[in-house]
Amino acid sequence: MQQRNADRTRARILEAATEEFAARGIGGARVSRIAEVAECNKAMLYAYFGNKDDLFDAVFSASVEKYLDEVGFDVDDLPSYAGRVFDYFEEHPDRLRLSVWYRLERPDGQPLEAIVAVNQRRLEEIQRGIRRRVVSRRFSPVSLLSLIQAIATSWSSMNPEYGAELPDRSLRRTAVVMAVERILS
Repeated sequence: MQQRNADRTRARILEAATEEFAARGIGGARVSRIAEVAECNKAMLYAYFGNKDDLFDAVFSASVEKYLDEVGFDVDDLPSYAGRVFDYFEEHPDRLRLSVWYRLERPDGQPLEAIVAVNQRRLEEIQRGIRRRVVSRRFSPVSLLSLIQAIATSWSSMNPEYGAELPDRSLRRTAVVMAVERILS
């Protein structure tokens, strides 16, 4: 019984922290708000996660795990991968904001090992795809992965002034897939 309560409390803290960090970043997030939403006290939050930075690391790592489970990666079909990235962040804009906060507030910080490992595996897969000739040699693996991710998330950072000019979701997704097909040809 005690373990189940601990698991529930931990899950509530992670959920509340995800919302807080996505909305306000690391610097703007307040542990007191997280504790209040999670219905626990700050001491309990610190006992589970250490400090605010460690809590952000736990939130971001959990977010990346969910992303990886849902999106996957297939070097043999990078346009479809880009489409799935687009879909994921359209459905979970808070996860994209977490990623942006991570890059903005930790540009020179210690990278999370889970993120480093995932990116290294993807780069190795792209390199194997280049050797197998299913991926063009036009771009280095890191350039190609960066371009695909930028294309897939580009609509999320569009200027709001476009407003009514933005195409509907299916047309935006099609543009993402086609753009990746184009850079691969």
